[in-house]
Parts: sequence; structure tokens; C-alpha cells
Amino acid sequence: MAEQPGQRAAAQVSAPSALELERRAFRARQSRRSIWISIVSTLVFAALVWVGIVRAPGWHTVQQSFFDPGQAWKAVPSILQGLWLNIRVLFASAACVLVLSIVLAALRTLRGAVFFPIRAAVSIYTDLFRGLPLLIVLYLVGFGIPALGFFPRMPSGFWGTVALVITYTAYVSEVFRAGIDAVHPSQRLAARSLGLGYWQTLRLVLLPQALRKVTPALMNDFVSLQKDVGLISVLGAVDAVRAAQIQVSLAYNFTPYLVAGLCFVVLAVPMIRLTDWYSARLQRREQMGSVV
Repeated sequence: MAEQPGQRAAAQVSAPSALELERRAFRARQSRRSIWISIVSTLVFAALVWVGIVRAPGWHTVQQSFFDPGQAWKAVPSILQGLWLNIRVLFASAACVLVLSIVLAALRTLRGAVFFPIRAAVSIYTDLFRGLPLLIVLYLVGFGIPALGFFPRMPSGFWGTVALVITYTAYVSEVFRAGIDAVHPSQRLAARSLGLGYWQTLRLVLLPQALRKVTPALMNDFVSLQKDVGLISVLGAVDAVRAAQIQVSLAYNFTPYLVAGLCFVVLAVPMIRLTDWYSARLQRREQMGSVV
């Protein structure tokens, strides 16, 4: 079958020109060149840092105190057992924070004079626990609430979870509230014009859009929570940090602390990379003019 003139013209339009092919080849060469320069410069910088550290007068003492392979291997089983407690506290805290934060953000957005006491109470709560250091909240909750005698004896990990939930709910609820306020008012008006009530508008229209806007911030808060779960050790919970402290006290060597720190890094890196990928994806969509 003979090629139609329209098909021939379409093929000529879709095929890249020689100039465009040359530009693509130039960009590919520049990209490869940048990658090799980055690799070489990184290796040179790492080598210089390593040589500087090794030549330090106290390097031998630091190596024995913090980088002892024997002590690291001996501490790994107890630290991993304690890390399992940290993981359980992390996911229990994250689930509770997510639910309570949405509730508080919704209460903070209530309108009308009759709801002023609720808005004021939520505002005081968020201001108070965003200002208090987490360590002080852990002491107040972990030692103060059990001393009241209202509750049965609970493990220290439970009270550590409560303190983390109280503190992080104050932060995350403000993130949700900012996301809800960032939704254009026309969305709320359109939903109400369709006959949706306040809570239906919030659940079906505002929250889905707000969640997309604040997801990177929520993921960063989750990374911070991953680190702060290690503070429950101040209440006596035998987590990864407390297990490392016990090993340090037995061997008078600080290597177990380094092992515990690396465990938290390994736990946090996947979420950090996922946060960076999602933030870059949102940025690309915004630059292309897509609705985010």
C-alpha cells in the first residue's frame, strides 16, 4: 500500500531533526561527565577526611573506644532485641498521632462563637506541648502520672508511647490544620452548595486535598519520631539505647552506642529516601502545571 501524503508528513514531523539529535548527544555527554566528576570529587573528599582523622593524635584511643569489632558483635543481639521495642512504640505512636491529629485539626477549624472554648482548648494544648521539650514530657508522663495511683502498673514503654503521642500530636495537628486552611475556599463553598454538611465537606472534600499538600511534612515528622523513640530509655525501658548503655557499663567501651545509632540510621534511611522522592515528584508535577 502506498504511503499517504499525510502519513509521510506526520512521520517527518515526529522524527527528531539532526540538530535535536546533536543536542541530545551533547546533553548525554554532559550528564556522564557530571556523574564522573561527582564520583571522583566525593572519593577525594572522603580520602582527605579519612587521612585527617587517622592522623589525629588521639585516633588510636578513639578507635579502641568506639570502633571495636568484638564489642560491636557482642552487643548486636541485645541491641536488636531492644530495637524491636522501639519499632513497636514507633508504629503504635504513629497510628495514634495520625488519628488524634486529624481530630484536633478538625476541632481547630470549627467556626462560630459557640465553638470558641473548643478552639481555645486545642490552641492551648498545641502551644504548650510544642513548647515543652520532649524529654520533660517523658519525665512528667512517665513518673508523674503513675504516681497519681489512678492507673494500674504499666510498663515504661507504654508511658513512653503516651508521651510521644502527646507531643507529636501537637505538631502534626498543626500540619493538618495548615493543609486544611490551604485548600481554596471555593472548594468548601462548592461542597456546601451541593448539600454536603460540615463534616461531609471536611471528610470528602477538604481532608483529601489537604493530605496531598502536607504529605511531605508528615513524612518528615515520621522520620523525627523514628529518632525520638530512643528517648523512652530515660524511663527505664530496655530499648536499643538502654541495651547499648548496659553493654557499655559492662565493657567500659562506647562501641555499643555506635551500633545502636547505626540501627536507627538503617531504620530511618528508607523513609528519608521515600520522602525525598515524593517531594521531588510533587515538585515536578507542579512545574508541569499539574493539579497537586
